[in-house]
Amino acid sequence: MGRAREDPDLLSSFCEYLKVERGLARLSIQSYAGDLKKWIGFLEKRKRGLVQARRQDVRDFLDWLFAEGADGRTVARKLSSLRQCYRFLLLDRHTQHDPTLDIDSPRQWKVLPKSLGRAEVEHLLEHSDITAPKAKCGHQLKLRNRAMLEVLYAGALRVSELVGLRMEDVKGDLGYVLVRGKGDKERIVPLGQAALGAISGYLAVRPALAGGKQSAFLFIGRGARKLTRERVWQIVSASSAETGPHASPHMLRHSAATHMVENGADLRTVQTILGHSDISTTQIYTHLALDRLASVYRKFHPRAHDRARRDQNKQEAEGRPAHEE
Repeated sequence: MGRAREDPDLLSSFCEYLKVERGLARLSIQSYAGDLKKWIGFLEKRKRGLVQARRQDVRDFLDWLFAEGADGRTVARKLSSLRQCYRFLLLDRHTQHDPTLDIDSPRQWKVLPKSLGRAEVEHLLEHSDITAPKAKCGHQLKLRNRAMLEVLYAGALRVSELVGLRMEDVKGDLGYVLVRGKGDKERIVPLGQAALGAISGYLAVRPALAGGKQSAFLFIGRGARKLTRERVWQIVSASSAETGPHASPHMLRHSAATHMVENGADLRTVQTILGHSDISTTQIYTHLALDRLASVYRKFHPRAHDRARRDQNKQEAEGRPAHEE
């Protein structure tokens, strides 16, 4: 079988594996497929296919991506897609070697994603009403938008998870929501009083927004229409216009994680709330935990800032009395 025909077949089999065996969502599979199509196109210029790729090809591919202007996190994600693909090809015995072995992820992968300061988040939430039209259902939309922004930040949700929330997922009396994340995995996410109060206010006007129609989804548009991910992005962007820095739903998610770690949350707890399957993904926030650790050490350890003791030890080492007049 020739390379031109073989690679699309292998890619199709890999995508089917992601769907059936890994249970990944459609958007995740599309992301994998997009990364691998770019890799296949790169290999075609070298007259190679997926199975014939070499380790140097992978290194050159990453260098090419950087040269094209991709940032470190984008390059690292594409390398991760390649790793997953070759793991599948090995398991299904399509190949006997993995060219991604011993390829380090770009150092930029450890760079913390952009986040907002606490005051900026507060300002954004307070200006959620500017996205609601003053015409029909303006009041209801204002309360809906405020509730969405509060939940995005309080629960560190992905935008796809927010629009996928259903009415029965809200456990207001228990203080949490049931979230379906990547791979349709469910997790319990606690919400604070601000988010729960915003949801309660929105639910009171939701029937008027639905206009007599029914929808299983929590957050809806006029006439019970299902919200799109793009619409949520627009709402967050418009709300952030008054705060200064541009914001996105994903930035609110990173802000929530950042603020939790800054306040002393351990990474395992943050991992659970964010729905990361691997703690290594959550470890991009490690430097925040280390900063806090160093701050607490300097504040509470008796020898961390005992300057007088250090001066005394220095004087004694020089052979002078500690309190020489």
